[in-house]
Amino acid sequence: MPETIGLHSFILSHFLLTGAVVFALGLVGFLSRRNLIVMFLCTEMMFQGVAISLVAFSRYHANDTGQTFVIFVLTIAAAEAALALGLVVLLFRRKRTLDALAWSQLHG
Repeated sequence: MPETIGLHSFILSHFLLTGAVVFALGLVGFLSRRNLIVMFLCTEMMFQGVAISLVAFSRYHANDTGQTFVIFVLTIAAAEAALALGLVVLLFRRKRTLDALAWSQLHG
């Protein structure tokens, strides 16, 4: 039995590392890019990194709460995707650019 606990802990650390790497890549991409669509995709990567960690903890503790919460996170991410893409299209129609610096000085 102790070998099984060590194995589960080993696997948990790998999933948590994967989730942290995906989240960090999304964060770096969000902070380094100026294109609104790329920034949007990087926020989705950050959501997926958190979802990987939630599922890993849920599986490790043999509890379905984390996996259920991931379904809600994915639902919110889908709603955010629809809203953000609509906003990006609207912004592109106004200034013909997706550079975030062009939108840094929004007025009224």
